[in-house]
Amino acid sequence: MSSVHVQRRSMMFRARSFMAFVFTPQPPIVEWLTELDASLERSTGFFVGHPVVLDLAGVQLSAPAIAHLIANLEERKIRVLGIEGVEPEVGETGLPPILRGGRGTRSFELPESQPAAAEPPAPLPPQKPASLMIEDPVRSGQSVVFIDGDVTVLGSVGSGAEIVAGGSIHIYGTLRGRAMAGAAGNARARIFCHRVEAELLAINSYYKTAEDIEDSLRHGPAQAWLEGDVLKMAALN
Repeated sequence: MSSVHVQRRSMMFRARSFMAFVFTPQPPIVEWLTELDASLERSTGFFVGHPVVLDLAGVQLSAPAIAHLIANLEERKIRVLGIEGVEPEVGETGLPPILRGGRGTRSFELPESQPAAAEPPAPLPPQKPASLMIEDPVRSGQSVVFIDGDVTVLGSVGSGAEIVAGGSIHIYGTLRGRAMAGAAGNARARIFCHRVEAELLAINSYYKTAEDIEDSLRHGPAQAWLEGDVLKMAALN
C-alpha cells in the first residue's frame, strides 16, 4: 500500500504592540488601594476597557497576595493584562503573564475634582464643559489631561509634553510630543495638527510612534483616526 505524504503548512504569527496603563503599587497595599479609589472617584470610568500592567518592583508580594490584589482591581473594573517586576517563577502560578521590555512614557495625574459645595447640590447640576482650550504652548515635561471632551491647543506641543483627551485633539501649532485622544474609549475621536513631528499618536489605545509615521506626512498638516483596530493618518489639504 502506497503512502501519501501531506506537507503540513507552517503557522504564521504576528507581533502587535498595544498601549497600556502601568500601575505601581506601594506598601501598604490597603492604603494604596484607598488612594486609587479616591482617584477613580475624580475620573469615573477612566480605566474601564483599557489594559493595565502591574509593576510590582516596589512591593514584596507572594503569588496568592498578587492574585488577591488583581481580584481587588477587577472589582474596580480594572483589567490586568500582565505583570512586571517579579521573579520568573511567579509566572508559573496561573497569574497574568510576566511582561518584559515595555516602552514607557511620562506619568500623568488624573484631573482633580472641584471641592464639594457646602450646600446641597441643585436638582440639575451644571454640565461639565465639553472642551478645553489652551492658549499657551504646552512645554516639554507638561501633561494636559481632559477626559470629559476635546482639547484644543492654539500653540505648539513641545517634545516630551503630552495631551490626553477623552475626545478629539486639535493642535494649531507643531506637535512634537505625544497626543492621546479617545482615552475614555471613544473610537471616533481624531487628532488634528498643523505640523506633525509627533513622538506618539494614540486613539483609544491604538498608537503610532515616530518611527511609524510616514516621511511624506512629516512637517505638514495631518489628521489621525481609527479604522477598526488600525490607526490611519492622512495629510490635511
